[in-house]
Formats: sequence, structure tokens, C-alpha cells
Amino acid sequence: MRVKKMIPNALTLGNLYCGFLSIGFAANGQFKNAAILILIGMMLDSMDGRMARMLNVDSTLGKELDSLADIVTFGVAPSFLVYYTYFFQFGLLGLIVAGLFPLFGAYRLARFNISSTKTSLDYFVGVPITAAGGILAILTLFGDKIPHIVTTVVFTGMCFLMVSKVRIPSLKKVPLPKYGTIVTIFLGSLLFIIYQKGTSGQFPYLIYIATPLYIAYLAYRFVKGKSKKSE
Repeated sequence: MRVKKMIPNALTLGNLYCGFLSIGFAANGQFKNAAILILIGMMLDSMDGRMARMLNVDSTLGKELDSLADIVTFGVAPSFLVYYTYFFQFGLLGLIVAGLFPLFGAYRLARFNISSTKTSLDYFVGVPITAAGGILAILTLFGDKIPHIVTTVVFTGMCFLMVSKVRIPSLKKVPLPKYGTIVTIFLGSLLFIIYQKGTSGQFPYLIYIATPLYIAYLAYRFVKGKSKKSE
């Protein structure tokens, strides 16, 4: 039983560590690596809760740990990424503005934690911090092709949408993990491009471990869902 309880928490801690590594990569100027680590964090975030339910080991500790990991990986890490890639040129003002993102994200998480039992399974109130951080990461990956003004507008929009009352479809009834499926397809395509261009050495090796593991997880979920329907 102890091993079962450790598995979801290990995934959550892996998510948190991806956020820490992302900040380190961004500080060293490896912005694409930093963005990829945030996307890997999204994959792990989509797995931990479902894994806990699959193993029947849901716990208050796991839920609190998940929120702490989310604020680092999808709040602090994306804000540093945006700062180092664009806002740095505005000096102290740019740092102050970048710091607003995790503040809005923390408020969004706290509000969700105290109201989640009353919220419909069909929608989220406000954009989840996971989605907001992932969007900023993807914008950074294509930063050389996207005007900075677009990143600024999206950054500002995500800040306010996280704490807004806008209803966002949760897709919780979709049989496969909502964020991870999209991210896996994206990373799979990215892996193909990396190998085609011979630039594999420029990306963190974790991407080559996380993506196959997550694809295997999706396949397991799909097969299990099929077997339940046939019973």
C-alpha cells in the first residue's frame, strides 16, 4: 500500500522538479529546453490525479502537494521564461510585471481548492494555471516566429482569465487525459522534427523518457477503458 501511495506523489514531485529545472534552463539562456520541461510537467500533472484514483490512494496530502507543484511549474517557471526572453529589456519594470503571473495563478489555485467540491465537473471557473503556463511555454518555443506583442497580450490575458469568472470546459468526462494527450501529440511531432534536423543533443534527455512513458500510459488507459465497456 505504501508503494501505491508513493506513485502519484512521485509524479507530482516530478512535476515540481520540472518547474525547478525549467527556471534553471531559462536562467542559462536555454529557453526551448525550459519550455519543454514545462510541457513535460503538464504531462506529469495530468497523470498524478488519475493515477491516485486508479490505485484508490487519493489523499489530502497529494492534493496540497499538487497545488504547490503547480504554482512552481506553471506559475513561477513560465513567468521567468517570459522575463528572460522578452520582459528583461524593460529592467525592473519587466521583472515586476513578470511576477504578476504567479500571483494571479496562486490566487486561482487557492480559489479552486476551497470551491472544488461545489464546482461542476463540466467546467472550470477561470483558466486553469496548468493551461495558462503551458500556453506561455508553447509561445516561447516558437518565440522567434511570434511577435513579442502577441506574447505580451497573451501573458496579460492569461493573468486576468485565471482569476475571471469565465467558464472553461473541463473535459473531465473525456476518457483520455485532457492536457497530456495534446501535449504528447505535440512532443511527438517535436521529437520527429528534432531527429530530422539532427539537433537531439540540444534538448533535455528527459523528453525522450517522458514521452514514451506517457504514450504507454495513454495506451493503458485506452485498453482499460475498452475492457470496462466490454464487461
